[in-house]
This record gives sequence, C-alpha cells and structure tokens, in this order.
Amino acid sequence: MTTPPVFHTLGCRLNAYETEAMKALTQEAGVGNAVVVNTCAVTAEAVRKARQEIRKLRRDNPGARIIVTGCAAQTEPETFRAMDEVDVVMGNTEKMQPETWAGLAGDFIGETQKLMVDDIMSVTETAGHLIDGFGTRSRAYVQVQNGCDHRCTFCIIPYGRGNSRSVPAGVVVDQIKRLVDRGYNEVVLTGVDLTSWGADLPSEPKLGDLVMRILKLVPDLPRLRISSIDSIEVDDNLMQAIATEPRLMPHLHLSLQAGDNMILKRMKRRHSREDAIAFAEQARRLRPDMTFGADIIAGFPTETEAMFANSLALVEECGLTWLHVFPYSPRPGTPAARMPQVNGKAIKARAARLRAAGAAQVARHLDAQVGRAHKVLLENPHMGRTEQFTEVTFADPQPEGQIVDVVIAGVAGTQLHA
Repeated sequence: MTTPPVFHTLGCRLNAYETEAMKALTQEAGVGNAVVVNTCAVTAEAVRKARQEIRKLRRDNPGARIIVTGCAAQTEPETFRAMDEVDVVMGNTEKMQPETWAGLAGDFIGETQKLMVDDIMSVTETAGHLIDGFGTRSRAYVQVQNGCDHRCTFCIIPYGRGNSRSVPAGVVVDQIKRLVDRGYNEVVLTGVDLTSWGADLPSEPKLGDLVMRILKLVPDLPRLRISSIDSIEVDDNLMQAIATEPRLMPHLHLSLQAGDNMILKRMKRRHSREDAIAFAEQARRLRPDMTFGADIIAGFPTETEAMFANSLALVEECGLTWLHVFPYSPRPGTPAARMPQVNGKAIKARAARLRAAGAAQVARHLDAQVGRAHKVLLENPHMGRTEQFTEVTFADPQPEGQIVDVVIAGVAGTQLHA
C-alpha cells in the first residue's frame, strides 16, 4: 500500500511555504513511500544539521525513499548524492515542477535518476506554485518574490535561489482576496529579497506600490505584514504606508548584518551604519509604535573587537528588539571564506554578547507594554500576537483566528499576559 510522503522542513519561512506547495504536487502526482527533506544552506551549520537529519530519517524510515531538496541540495548537490542514505537529490526549481514529481510517482518502480539539479541562474519565471492558506488558521503567508541579484560576500543563498523574480501584483492581490474570503485576518508577504520586488516587472514597480495596492484593493484585509527587508531599498510609497496605513503592522525585520562600516563594505552590503540608524529613526518617527527585528552576524572575517563593538552598539542605536544572531561560518565558494577568519571562540563569545543585548531589549519592550491596549490576533485559544508580533498568553480560551482587544496585565518570561 502506498503511503503519502513525509516532509521535513529546515530553514526559513519560504522553505516552509514551498513544502506546502510540494505536498500538493506530490499528492497530485501520486508519490508515495517517501521522505522529503527540504534543506537550508544559510550557514555551514545548517548543512551539517541537514545531513544529520537525513541520517536519522533513514534510520527511522528504513523502507522509504529519501528525497533531498532545498537550498543545500541546490548549492551542494554532490555532497548529498554521495550520501548512502539519499535516493534522490532535487534542485529548488525542480521541486516546484509537477513533471518532476510525476516521474517519481507510486513506489518509484524502476530506475530513478538520483541527481536532478539544473542551473538555477537560468530561471527567469516567477514560481507558479502559489498556494492559498499556508500558516496558522489566523495568518497566511504569500510568496511574492524569489531569488536575489545581490552578491554579499558571505552569502550562498543566490546560488541556491537564483536571481530575483517577482510575482505580478495582480496575481498577489487575487490570492490575498481569496485568503480574506476564507477568513484569514492577517497576510504576510515573503521573499528572499523582498525589497527588490518589481525590478523585473514592466514599469519596475516597488514594494511600496504593491503594499499600497493590496491595502486599497483588499479593504477587508485587517492586517498586512512584510517580512525581512533591506532598509536601503525601501521606497517612498512604503514609507508612506508605514506613516498612514494602520493595517500595515508596525514590525519590520531588517537585514542589517553588521554595524561597522568597514565590515559592511567587506560584506559588500549597500548601506552604512548611519543609513541603518537614519532609517530606524525615520520609521519610528512616522510610526511611534514601530518595532524592529534584525539579522546580525558575529565574527565576520577581519572583524576586530572595536568593529564588533559597533555592531553591539547598533542594537540600541537602532532600537532593535528581536535579534537573529548568526555566528559567522565560512561558506565554500563565497569571497568571505577566503578572507582572514576570526577565532572560533571569539565568534562564539561575540554571538553570546549580541544575544544578551537582544534579550535585554526584549525585556525592555515587554515591560513597556504593561498597561497598554493592544489588538491581538489569536494563533490558538491561549496565545496570540500584538501588532508588533509580541506573544501574548491568555488563561481563559479565546476565539482562535480572531482579533481581540486586550490590556496587557503583565510579563511572563518572553511573553506578555493579558
């Protein structure tokens, strides 16, 4: 008897979105008796964890075929093909194609090509795998962009995702309308390099144009979020939306990576620390309740203690609350891997200091919310999130998927309590 595939997703929200699309594709194709691992390649540690997970899955599923896909499969296909536990290695383009899965239908009777990974840089079309309703019952994620045209010296992701491609605004709006009709109260726009949205479309619209169009054409959408952005690419319309559109949530995750200008230059980033501080100040001036998350790398090659101190200081200077701290790890094939490396113990210590600074900022943010009114979107009967994406717990069950008005009563760990 054929059993449906089991999926294991590693890495980012976009990977999770694409796993949902693959579930539909495998079901339509009749693929069975398989375990699909959707990998991440953002760090060397992510690839190590993928290999570890694959070995465990083989032990736990001795009779199933192991299919490995995702960014690590795209960037290091030979690494996974060489693993005895792996039956098929599939690229990021191939995993979204119905014909790929059609060739793996049933129980894989007959010979199956082990390596199916083409040149992702040749891909120019936007993904045709839009799905309705990935996420919780309250929040849906909509992929509007994929790939990246930039070549930061530490980053392997463009080689896993290809160049930037955008989903046309009309397609996005139609999908969001369907989600709202199905009862979703919040939509999150996702992508690899979200602020590059539109550069490959006719007339080259900007992300702010898309946001304003969604809010205008889907008036019944209560809440719209945008995921990680590159602040140097933020356009005037997006700033206008921040200032004037209460349905655009006051939470932005910034791709900052460092707070020292020399390190930023060696990373081949396009902003300075002064740019980052100015953006945060402007956004908070336009929207006083704005909160920021940020990605910061600890121990980038050549980073001195003084350079690191600039990154640490940026946490307070930008008023960052939710930090994603990445201890630097060299990715083979990237320019940074050939630069003078920082001692591993120093990297670990710097990452710990950044995380401690982030924890202090979270505590400060939580304390400031006590006594304030918030509109909380319920993810389950006992937990929801504020407009700033802060978790709020409830002792008594609440209506899942609904937005409720509350006054914050206190703080419990890293959560608020209403």
